[in-house]
Amino acid sequence: MNLGAVLRRERKKRKLTLKVVSEKAGISQGFLSQIENDVSSPSVDTLVNICSAIGVEAGHIIKQAKKQERLVVIRKSDWEDVDFPPSGFVTRRFFSPENRRVIDSSVLAIQPGGGIPVRKNMRNGQETLCLLEGSVELVHGDDVVDLHAGDSVHFWSIPEKQRITNTSKSVAVVFWVGTL
Repeated sequence: MNLGAVLRRERKKRKLTLKVVSEKAGISQGFLSQIENDVSSPSVDTLVNICSAIGVEAGHIIKQAKKQERLVVIRKSDWEDVDFPPSGFVTRRFFSPENRRVIDSSVLAIQPGGGIPVRKNMRNGQETLCLLEGSVELVHGDDVVDLHAGDSVHFWSIPEKQRITNTSKSVAVVFWVGTL
């Protein structure tokens, strides 16, 4: 179930910021961002508080999310005009953790100068990046690869020596796929 995308869509439809909704719901802005990006799942109480802060019924959100279980579309508008949390990057996951089996995939928007951390507990994993907008630098072991809009790379993960950093002066947008 992709609750996060539905919550984000309803929040943006009402022109509410992450900050406003998180304050009204009594949770941190970072946690709300994780929920919207299907990195974390809210408790029932937290979901009800978020829905109340947005001005929508929790039942409506759940019904909308159930319709998206088999097919998830991330539109360009989902990474335009993003509300960046303090981490400096936003992840739009295609499926929530409970709906991923073999691969994980997302679209990431990274602030200028910001970076994304390596996935935790990686063992023998593979990743693919396709840069949609901007420029990033991939540090992969002793190699440094500069990627620009339209470039793609496939690599074996090196969690202890890997980093992706936005080297452009605008938001970088990356399509990412990794094995679980």
